[in-house]
Amino acid sequence: MDTLTDPRLAVLIDADNVPYQNIKEMLEEIAKYGNPTFKRIYADWTKPTVAGWKTVLLENAITPVQQYSYTSGKNATDSAMIIDAMDILYTGRVDGFCIVSSDSDFTRLATRLREAGMKVFGLGEKKTPVAFISACDKFIYLEILKAGKEPPKPAPAPATKAKPRTNARAPQTEPAKQAEPVRQAELIRQTETIRNIDQGLIRLIADSINDLAGEDGWAFLGELGNLLLKKKPDFDPRNYGFKKLVPLIKSIDRFEIDERDTGKNKSVLAYVRSK
Repeated sequence: MDTLTDPRLAVLIDADNVPYQNIKEMLEEIAKYGNPTFKRIYADWTKPTVAGWKTVLLENAITPVQQYSYTSGKNATDSAMIIDAMDILYTGRVDGFCIVSSDSDFTRLATRLREAGMKVFGLGEKKTPVAFISACDKFIYLEILKAGKEPPKPAPAPATKAKPRTNARAPQTEPAKQAEPVRQAELIRQTETIRNIDQGLIRLIADSINDLAGEDGWAFLGELGNLLLKKKPDFDPRNYGFKKLVPLIKSIDRFEIDERDTGKNKSVLAYVRSK
């Protein structure tokens, strides 16, 4: 990745509304969309509720910003974060913002930044209100970042009765036996994931294909992914257990994919249409 041409991002973190345990996954996710030139985190650091953040700030080069709570029940941290965001905007030194929070108070900020031509990425928990999600260009749930780092748990092996010992030597199939529970767990996970694909998602994909398709009914997958994000900023294949859009589409019987070889550097272009 060329950091000289990557979009410059200002990363502003609301320590009161996101957990600190997944900070590395958050920063790795943000790095996919640009180069974080500002990394600031806001809180009243005299409170014990944010003590966990203090252990991860230095190793991730995040600058803490102290904001005292002037009045009980009022969140002065949000105001400080919004003021800093506008100051950074007017410097002209960034191309976009990443707002890490699950708080709907940043809805108007996200809208204003987009009005100024900034790309706005949001990161927060699934409890984040839809108003803030819709105000971002793209919104990523923190839960999927954590899930992506956890290996599948092997299913418990079924109980078997002890067999009498014989003189014949048993075949060496121990690695296969060890791999079988892992395969079973993966199949169970995929089955549960497909169940989570509801009719709303299928309708969204079908309508988007129809919006983009040519006379032959095929739509370019790259354009489809961009349109899905514009219609639903929190759309992400990882929400349904898939790392990419192609396997998600393949798991739905309503659609078919045509992967076309371009003949250049073994690159393939994918097209999708409704059956």
